[in-house]
Amino acid sequence: MEIGYFLSSEEHGPGELLRQARLAVDAGIESVWISDHFHPWLDEQGESPFVWSVIGAIAAVTDLRVTTAVTCPTMRMHPAIVAQAAATSALLLDGRFELGVGTGENLNEHILGDRWPATNERLDMLEEAVEVMRALWTGEQVSHRGEHYVVENARIYSLPETPPPVVVSAFGPKAARLAARIGNGLASTKPDKELLELYRDKGGTGAASAGIKLCWAPNAGDAAQLAHRLWRTTGVPGELSQELRTPAHFDQAAQLVDVDMVADKIPCGPDVEPVVDIVQKYVDAGFDRVYLNQIGPDQDGFFRFFTDELLPALRDIGARTVRPDGALVH
Repeated sequence: MEIGYFLSSEEHGPGELLRQARLAVDAGIESVWISDHFHPWLDEQGESPFVWSVIGAIAAVTDLRVTTAVTCPTMRMHPAIVAQAAATSALLLDGRFELGVGTGENLNEHILGDRWPATNERLDMLEEAVEVMRALWTGEQVSHRGEHYVVENARIYSLPETPPPVVVSAFGPKAARLAARIGNGLASTKPDKELLELYRDKGGTGAASAGIKLCWAPNAGDAAQLAHRLWRTTGVPGELSQELRTPAHFDQAAQLVDVDMVADKIPCGPDVEPVVDIVQKYVDAGFDRVYLNQIGPDQDGFFRFFTDELLPALRDIGARTVRPDGALVH
C-alpha cells in the first residue's frame, strides 16, 4: 500500500497548503490528495481556496502526483470547465494528475441557486459529466445535448498526451458500480471491504484510495479537543453530510457530538499504534493507497512524527510512500 498526504483546503489557505506539499516531499511522500470545496464544513475551519490555483502552485515547485478529493463536475462548475481545468493541471504536472470526482454536497453545490437533486439523479449527472469531459479530452470539437448538459462547438486545445485518470468517489453500492463502469479508480473514506469487492466484481480495475484523519500532538487530550473543534462533523450520521446547506447547519447537527465520540473515530495523541491499526484496516480491506491528514496547525510536528516514528511502523505492515515501480495505477 502507498501512503500519501491529504491536503485539507477547509483548514488551510493556499500558501499553507503549498508549504505542506513541500513538507510532504521532504518526508519522502510522492502523492497527495487535495479537497475541492467552496465552503468549509465549519466556520472554525475557516478556509476554502480555489483548488485549481493551488494545484498550479504545487505543480510549479514539486514533483508530486496530485488527485482532487473530490471535485463535483455537475453543478457549481460545468463539466466542460472542469475538463479544461483538469487538462491544464495534467499538463502542469506532466501527467501526474488524477481527477477525483463525486456527486458533491449541498454545502458547496447550492451556491448558484440550483436545485439539489436526489442521489440517483446526481449519479446520473456525474456519469454524463464524465462522458462530456472525456469527449473534450479527445481534442475534437464537441457538441452535446444530453439530459443534464449542453455543450456547443467546444474544443480544448491545451491537452496532455494522455487524458487524466478519473477516480470516482463511492460510499454505497450504486456509486461503487458507477466507479467500476466509468472510473479509472475508486475513492472512499471507510475501510469497506464489501464495497471494494463489489467494485472489483463489477469490473473495476483501478487503484482504490482512501483518506484518514488523525491529530498528532504530544498530549492526547489536547489533540482530541482540537479534533473535536475542527472536525466534530465526523460524527454527523448518514446522508446529512450531503444534504446540509451551510457551515451553520453542520454546527447545529454536530452539537450532540462530544470529544470522546470524535476521539473514537480519529486517532488523537502521540502514539503510533492507533494510526497503524486504522491503516491496517484499509490494508485488510484491499485498498491500494491511503492519504493521511493531520488536523490542525502543527504540520511540522506531524511530519517529524511521520518521518521518525510512523513511517517505520507503517513499513512493517507493508506500507510505503511510493509504489515500487514509481508508476500510477490506472
